[in-house]
Amino acid sequence: MTETQWHEELRAKGYRVTPQRQLVLEAVKELEHATPEEICVKVRQTARGVNISTVYRTLELLEELGMVTHTHLGHGAPTYHLAAEADHVHLVCRGCGEVSEVGPEMAEGLVKGLDDQLGFVADVHHLTVFGLCRTCR
Repeated sequence: MTETQWHEELRAKGYRVTPQRQLVLEAVKELEHATPEEICVKVRQTARGVNISTVYRTLELLEELGMVTHTHLGHGAPTYHLAAEADHVHLVCRGCGEVSEVGPEMAEGLVKGLDDQLGFVADVHHLTVFGLCRTCR
């Protein structure tokens, strides 16, 4: 999603494009998987006066609008990424902490099994799998 598309989407939903919203979206895009604290540090490189509560409020609004989404990659704060780029499963190495992504098709067997055996429709877009990466294994 481009900056112009962000502006159009915000305006179409009745919201102004504020500098804080723009900076938070840019930070989320650049950092890819970032906690609110990491996003705040990035935003403060440009706008020193932005505080963490502004970042949290902005992320909450952007998530309500469907522009960002969050996931939990372990204990602690959630990590945010652009909703347009959220179609993946997270893999988190318990050894080195590396976070990687695979397409949701990698979980098709699990999704199909849950549906066939339990009638459960799984949403793997918030799925995080913990284990060991190739290096740590």
